[in-house]
Amino acid sequence: MQRYPAWDQDEARSIIAGLAHLEGATLPMLHALQEAFGHVDPQAVPLIAETLNLSRAEVHGTLSFYHDFRGAPPPARVVKLCRAEACQALGCEALVEELAREHGVAVDAATESLAVETVYCLGNCALGPAALVDGELIGRLDAGRLADLCGLAGASP
Repeated sequence: MQRYPAWDQDEARSIIAGLAHLEGATLPMLHALQEAFGHVDPQAVPLIAETLNLSRAEVHGTLSFYHDFRGAPPPARVVKLCRAEACQALGCEALVEELAREHGVAVDAATESLAVETVYCLGNCALGPAALVDGELIGRLDAGRLADLCGLAGASP
């Protein structure tokens, strides 16, 4: 997983200023900040609002509406587990249950080291259950392989 630099207010201002000329600049600014720092620090909200002459509520509303924006640095490992119909038919719900039962890992909760998130369809239906692990598509998951990918092999809660 990529390590990101710490939030830097001056660098954030520079990124925001560089995109201020764009029409509909809020989303490009949020994406650029997340790309640079791995997350969008709450301190960005007033910076963007001031630059674009928007209310803080408008910027916060945009930031909170889109699920892929993070308000804190990402964990060391991110596992996006497909729970769409095809992967359900191939056993993904049993994987979710085993992660919780055997390893104490709740899906859609994160720690500093691991986040297991629900997604609905990774386009790998024929090879389900599927997951996206740090950006790499993995198919034909079973409980042992998922535990390995989460860094949990041999661990218990």
